[in-house]
Amino acid sequence: MSAVPETPAAPSRPTVTEREARQVAEAAREQDWRKPSFAKELFLGRFRPDLIHPHPLPADEDVRRGEEFLAKLRDFCETRVDGALIEREARIPDEVINGLKELGALGMKIDIKYGGLGLTQVYYNKALALVGSASPAIGALLSAHQSIGVPQPLKIFGTREQKETFLPRCARTDISAFLLTEPDVGSDPARLATTAVPEGDDYVLDGVKLWTTNGVVADLLVVMARVPRSEGHRGGITAFVVEADSEGVTVENRNAFMGLRGLENGVTRFHRVRVPASHRIGEEGQGLKIALTTLNTGRLSLPAMCVGAGKWCLKIAREWSAEREQWGKPVALHEAVGSKIAFIAATTFALEAVVDLSSQMADEDRNDIRIEAALAKLYGSEMAWLMADELVQIRGGRGFETADSLRARGERAVPAEQMLRDLRINRIFEGSTEIMHLLIAREAVDAHLSVAGDLIDPDKSLGDKARAGASAGAFYARWLPRLVAGPGQLPGSYGEFKHGIDLSLHLRYVERTSRKLARSTFYAMSRWQGRMETKQGFLGRIVDIGAELFAMSAACVRAELLRSRGDHGREAYQLADAFCHQARLRVEELFGRLWSNTDDLDRKVVKNVLGGSYTWLEDGVIDPSDDGPWIADATPGPSTRENARRPIR
Repeated sequence: MSAVPETPAAPSRPTVTEREARQVAEAAREQDWRKPSFAKELFLGRFRPDLIHPHPLPADEDVRRGEEFLAKLRDFCETRVDGALIEREARIPDEVINGLKELGALGMKIDIKYGGLGLTQVYYNKALALVGSASPAIGALLSAHQSIGVPQPLKIFGTREQKETFLPRCARTDISAFLLTEPDVGSDPARLATTAVPEGDDYVLDGVKLWTTNGVVADLLVVMARVPRSEGHRGGITAFVVEADSEGVTVENRNAFMGLRGLENGVTRFHRVRVPASHRIGEEGQGLKIALTTLNTGRLSLPAMCVGAGKWCLKIAREWSAEREQWGKPVALHEAVGSKIAFIAATTFALEAVVDLSSQMADEDRNDIRIEAALAKLYGSEMAWLMADELVQIRGGRGFETADSLRARGERAVPAEQMLRDLRINRIFEGSTEIMHLLIAREAVDAHLSVAGDLIDPDKSLGDKARAGASAGAFYARWLPRLVAGPGQLPGSYGEFKHGIDLSLHLRYVERTSRKLARSTFYAMSRWQGRMETKQGFLGRIVDIGAELFAMSAACVRAELLRSRGDHGREAYQLADAFCHQARLRVEELFGRLWSNTDDLDRKVVKNVLGGSYTWLEDGVIDPSDDGPWIADATPGPSTRENARRPIR
């Protein structure tokens, strides 16, 4: 065998300015809106219930296949999954993973013609909620494999040959992982350092990837790497399918976390790994676009598991609060505890409504759901964490005690503290809450930036600004008058949502508040113009208001669906009504904090903290952490560590 030519040394980590980083992210965005979006319209002050009501429904055949699989999966989880064992041993047993393979769980979203089950997004999410309730680590494994791993990007961007080669493997035998994050690169991919240097018919990969969920046990990897620009190569961040057992691929560490102890997450090093050009997904430079497009629906898997968590929290809260007595009556009947139970019940109903509605819209493909999916991820991860926290509080000392300890002293082994730990990562996974705020805000203000982009761009000429000003003036002359009045001010609007309990008043509130939200966004654009993107506190509150309005809408639509089908309709109306009243209080608080907050003062304090002005405040404690580097060295080169990869066979 001939010697492998030396690969040129990888360039140092790219140094980029803030503006350049934004340009990279902006170029990866899907620029056009070819389909309607309920959430986008909501942020623009246009409440469009016709886009979500009547609630879309799956086809009968999809329901049949989905329910058949759920029955098999439930039996498997009840008889073969020991969540407590996975928690204790911090590992999913091989026989469980192999059982999931035999069941077809690896191929839930893969088309039948490639050996998958071909489930809809709705039933895929129901399956994740079910299996995630048995073991969140299993839910994470299946989700990472199908939502962001090899199957989803190939489904959208893969060639026929790639689909025929890889999808049958992913459907039955091979676990996949998605590798984007690096030790010094998180949500700023412009600084991506892993390289893929063209060499003949191959690319040669060098670099280090961090937090590779499924990476320890994966057979196939989706890897994002930077292709240098050269003759015949446009270059840019590019996606590749990589065989995990390729020479030069080393899993250097299996990471451990406060929750999801069975998660097979690691650090993966690539040293002169040869990848055939035929394994490139899409064109060079399309990697980030592929990642973002994949996440448009892939993000729905996480809130689906949050729905499962909410259902479990409600079950435990109900059973425990009826059993436990204080001062002569069950603790549930004490208002301080009862309000927490009401919050869990109402929020679980609304969160399921958000996920099911978004998923069904994804299946029908009539609407653009990029904002809806992002809102579902943001809202689900935040609300599930709050519900689990409330459950721990309801359980008191038993909520803080581990399930093993409870069992050892003769009580029911309720893993409430584990649920809290396991859910915490969801506020970071697949885009942290802070990043999700910015991502959604960018889409929410897209219409404004489209007409005023040149006007607020400091690099544009006076002539460009003048033309942008004229265009913006024409847009706002048409748009602003529509924000003055609407159906939300008419008492009879949305009367079809009034059946004993009146949900129409909540939808009228959503319509009025949607216009108020749009006006607030316009005022902020007028006030801050080009500095708008730096007002992250303001933008985060705008997004949170939109999330509450979306959840209120989904809850009302779901309640009416259940009523029309004779399926717990009265109870669904009660839950929707309770949720909407709770959400309205949160919305009003957020509006108050749009303009009355401590954002400016906080910035001054942060500047002083970083400048060392308050180091005296740190006196009197001992720092138990060691003196290692904050960020591990990720210099390209051969691995010096033993390979921790553990393929499941």
